[in-house]
Amino acid sequence: MPAHDTIAAIATPPGTGGIGILRLSGPDALAIGEAISSSKIRPGKIQFRRFLDADDEVLDHGICLYFKAPHSFSGEDCVEIQAHGGPILLDMLLQRLCELGARLARPGEFSERAFLNGKFDLTQAEAIADLIESGSRAATRAAMRSLEGRFSSQVNALVDEVVNLRAYIEAALDFAEEEIDFLENSDISQRLEDCTRHLQELLQQAEHGRTLQEGLAVALAGLPNAGKSSLLNYLAGYEAAIVTEIEGTTRDVLREHISLKGIPLKINDTAGLRESDDPIEQEGIRRAWGAIAEADVVLYLVDSSKGLSAADHKVIDRLPPENLQLVFSKSDLVVSDSATADDALYISTVSGAGMESLIERITGQISDYNQDKQAFMARRRHVDALQRALACILQASATFSCTRSGELMAEDLRGAQRYLNEITGEFTSDDLLGKIFSTFCIGK
Repeated sequence: MPAHDTIAAIATPPGTGGIGILRLSGPDALAIGEAISSSKIRPGKIQFRRFLDADDEVLDHGICLYFKAPHSFSGEDCVEIQAHGGPILLDMLLQRLCELGARLARPGEFSERAFLNGKFDLTQAEAIADLIESGSRAATRAAMRSLEGRFSSQVNALVDEVVNLRAYIEAALDFAEEEIDFLENSDISQRLEDCTRHLQELLQQAEHGRTLQEGLAVALAGLPNAGKSSLLNYLAGYEAAIVTEIEGTTRDVLREHISLKGIPLKINDTAGLRESDDPIEQEGIRRAWGAIAEADVVLYLVDSSKGLSAADHKVIDRLPPENLQLVFSKSDLVVSDSATADDALYISTVSGAGMESLIERITGQISDYNQDKQAFMARRRHVDALQRALACILQASATFSCTRSGELMAEDLRGAQRYLNEITGEFTSDDLLGKIFSTFCIGK
């Protein structure tokens, strides 16, 4: 899908710096670059140039680079101007580029053109934005692996499996009148099992990748004054929340983004869970349950000096057991561990006791996953597409076991192939592309 216009944007972040970069991409990039510098620009050469306004007054001195299509980031003719990094100066240069025939680029339009010109697939394009916005070292490395095609190659291998299986089944339908039953006398069942296993493995990796991209959501829950805000302050490294002896200090969800052991975390400190007639506190409790429902990990805090109460048990019964961790806080106030609970952790934000075990419990699974240097970045849409593809494969397996209907199996496999191809952008709607690239930086 070739572009017929030339786009321009400032590629460096807002603010003052030593260097500011402007980019041009499109069929008139070279002509505009030569017009603003009033000189010829050769590909593959670093050239010092003066940049002129409409009256041939010098706006700035700097470097000009020309990348001839298709040997550029976008796959089009590209010109990069490196000037001084004053925001007013860069705006004047950008305005001059537009006067010479360029238009302002939309957010992510350079990357969108690169995708449409086949420079990389959609997961690699998304990895560029993830690399820029990564909030931890683990996320940065995972984004680079995605940019290098680690995720795409696994998706493409799965597509090949599905296509080959679909081709075999559809070929068997073409020979339905033959005496040999191709569906009966084949290894289709084993191939479906293999495909299911590979999809489940990739889905698990993508879930971890999504966590690195979005951050692991951790909700701090418990009765009033259970030590939730003290734990938030300890993990954040500063006094993010007010801590007093007065119950019900936290009325809303307090959110902090931090990194522990290279894992980005979204810590949500919630209001104390109790019955209340106060409408403000009731709203805080409602929001607390909302944060708990969306959390990957729920830390339920109990004051060690008080132990588990009937009110605690009532709340715990409502919590999702699969991501619940019971934590006894204020352990420095307890002489002995007389009140114990299976799989519970005992911590003190005053002495630091038990905090390392708690951090390990929160980050352990994701942290271990990153040790093998195989983690890649993924997004929620990737996980959703993999889940839909897996559902199609499982349906094809069920159809094979129950009816041996080749037509239904072929349709299920066709659906799985479509969902997998949505991940890399082989089949993607314009609306989805617009939504994805609109989240990118301008100039990228």
